[in-house]
Amino acid sequence: MPEPSVLAYLELKIAQSLFGKVPTELAADERTRVHNLANRQYGLEGRVLLAPEARDAMVPEASRQSAFEEIRKRYPVADEFITDLARNGLNQNGLVAALERELSVEAILEKVGTRAPQVSEIDVELFYQYHPDQFRRPETRRTRHILVTVNPDLPENTATTARARIEAVAARLAKDAKRFEEQALKHSECPTALQGGLLGDVPRGKLYPELGAALFAMTAGQISDVLESPLGFHLLLCEAIQEERILSLDQARAPIRTLMEQHRKRIFQQAWLRQLRQS
Repeated sequence: MPEPSVLAYLELKIAQSLFGKVPTELAADERTRVHNLANRQYGLEGRVLLAPEARDAMVPEASRQSAFEEIRKRYPVADEFITDLARNGLNQNGLVAALERELSVEAILEKVGTRAPQVSEIDVELFYQYHPDQFRRPETRRTRHILVTVNPDLPENTATTARARIEAVAARLAKDAKRFEEQALKHSECPTALQGGLLGDVPRGKLYPELGAALFAMTAGQISDVLESPLGFHLLLCEAIQEERILSLDQARAPIRTLMEQHRKRIFQQAWLRQLRQS
């Protein structure tokens, strides 16, 4: 007989994953599907927990506590946390039990995954040769910007006033381009102002077309003319240009090994779970 708290936890997770809802919000057919899936999941987890591989697969107390706190901190008030648990057929002890079971299953699967075939250097090199597009990196431009928004309801942000404000900034930067970060901090109305207007390494197609076209026509160190987008008026600084490139085998070796190890581990775990189901 399934433990009610564990089943309620599984139903909550499955309902959110499949439908983006909590169980109480589900339609009748959705509720039936979630309930059946939760029961199946509970049964499979039971087989995992009884498998020989479950021996010595330990879950540290710190991991259990961390998992509980990760959920608890989503609620600013403790009463809201307790009320929400009750709404979903849980209490704090039941949640702890469900999390402990979940972490135990994960620990066993992780242990099983260590038996997956090892990735050799030849495997890595063949993957690199047969998947060149995965190691192609597009041209990017390290970019900062200053934004003055347009809002006709605010006197200081009408189109005319906003344009005058950013042109004054542009005039100051024309005299001393090194002040860009300082001017962004003082005058930009974008949250990036706190980072000196830093947008990061920007590829083609990420910005508004009118901004992107200007950015990718600039040279390193250049500041744009005043540009207009649906947000308002901008100044762009192209700090540096990273040309399109292909990662070398040495650069790609570690990511390839990690990717292949994760893939083989997942395949091995899935095969092991199929054997459990068949038994």
